[in-house]
Amino acid sequence: MIASALLAGAVLVTALFWKTFQLVKAPRDIALRAVTLCLGCATLAFPFGIPPAARALEAVTFQGSAKLLQNVLLLSTVYFLMCFYLYSATNRDRGRTRARWELLPLSVTIAVITVLTALTPHHATSHVYATANMRVTQVALFYLTAGLYLSYALGSAFVWTLRHARASVRPLATGLWLAAAAMAGMVLSSTARAAFILVRWLGGAVPPFLSLPVAALLAFSIPLFVIGVTYPGIATRLAALRVWWQHRCDYHRLRPLWLLLHTAYPQDALNRVPTNPWRDALRVRSVHRSHYRRVIECRDGLVRISPHLARLGLADADPRSVAPEDLAHKLRAALRDHDPGDQTAAKAIPLAMPDGDDLDSDVRQLVALSTALKSM
Repeated sequence: MIASALLAGAVLVTALFWKTFQLVKAPRDIALRAVTLCLGCATLAFPFGIPPAARALEAVTFQGSAKLLQNVLLLSTVYFLMCFYLYSATNRDRGRTRARWELLPLSVTIAVITVLTALTPHHATSHVYATANMRVTQVALFYLTAGLYLSYALGSAFVWTLRHARASVRPLATGLWLAAAAMAGMVLSSTARAAFILVRWLGGAVPPFLSLPVAALLAFSIPLFVIGVTYPGIATRLAALRVWWQHRCDYHRLRPLWLLLHTAYPQDALNRVPTNPWRDALRVRSVHRSHYRRVIECRDGLVRISPHLARLGLADADPRSVAPEDLAHKLRAALRDHDPGDQTAAKAIPLAMPDGDDLDSDVRQLVALSTALKSM
């Protein structure tokens, strides 16, 4: 239980930081705003479930304030989750209108649990669900009212999540399925807890073989939900990191070829845009920009030297059949003997042609040629 709570807290803080960063960049995105508020309420509610934080709050407010505030924040969490789907599934105006209507049951629920907290006898205010005296009507109604709203909001969000998951592709679909499974677990556990409340209110006892699996299901569903919400963003970032690392490696692997061609044709350097090495070292995009620039400069250099390579027996050769090692030898010979001012052989020939139409195929051929040059 403690491990899952710590995991949920760490993931919540990380997810809130990331969504806040995205919201700052796109402040008019109301769906993103709803997700950020959802994670913000969940993050704020988390500390009030910890006894030291609860006692600190109640020391400066009133008995039971921590439990009340935690539940208000949790109810707001699922409300903003509903708002996210309302904004995503409908147009902006209809989503705003429906979200305002959904404020009504939320406000009624918050008002009811606030009144119940005020009416609860002092001896019964310090409690958690497992140890609460459900024979006190105010306590039983407090948990029952909050639980019913949670079941309603999570059930609605669960249905919308299934619809979106079926119509989405990975990694978004994976995250939605995880979130849907988590919400199904939370709805099931909330419904079971509502039944347990009624049993305890009437004086009965819930056997451990029923209560413990429900508690474990809820404890498992909360971090699973957070992981599901954050998974698409994490997967996208990891994919972007893989591309970044590949571009960085290719940039350095192309250096032998680039240096050879740049020395022969320095005028082809794409240095019109001023660069700042310190600033570029801190920016992710600088690696992609440097990578693309080096690829283009290598291609421009090969186009310039290709007429001289044609005189070395490559004019009629299939560019895909020439081994990188053979091309590297001829390239060094052509660059050593060519005259930059000689325009007698002006027709370019294809060199190191890719086996596909994408940029990655082109880069692979250039890297193979560069590696052959380095090994000579």
